[in-house]
Amino acid sequence: MEIASLEDYELEIYITNIMLDIGVPAHLKGYQYLRDAILLSGRDMEVVSSVTKLLYPTVAKHFKTTHQKVERAIRNAIEVSWERGNCATFEKMFGYSPASGKNRPTNSEYIARIADKVRLDIKSM
Repeated sequence: MEIASLEDYELEIYITNIMLDIGVPAHLKGYQYLRDAILLSGRDMEVVSSVTKLLYPTVAKHFKTTHQKVERAIRNAIEVSWERGNCATFEKMFGYSPASGKNRPTNSEYIARIADKVRLDIKSM
């Protein structure tokens, strides 16, 4: 199955489950921005290579805000999930976790890794 054949809401549900498993709190603005960024990246991995020029402005336009606010909110959501999230899930998905003493992944690493996981999981269905 290809990612393009899935409806947006089906992908959102799948991405939401991953984000909740990692520990991204749903009450943060960055949660919505992150889900949208992962959805866009899953459909077109090229946007991850141009996060500041393509991805953040696209998400910002969708939510009627600025790209700076999107970047900051996503960074905050990632930091919170890194501090409070499920270490076993981080270890499985990223190969390291807060318990291993490593720094959190960057915004683009985080988005790219989850988007890649979504794409691969859907292809294997």
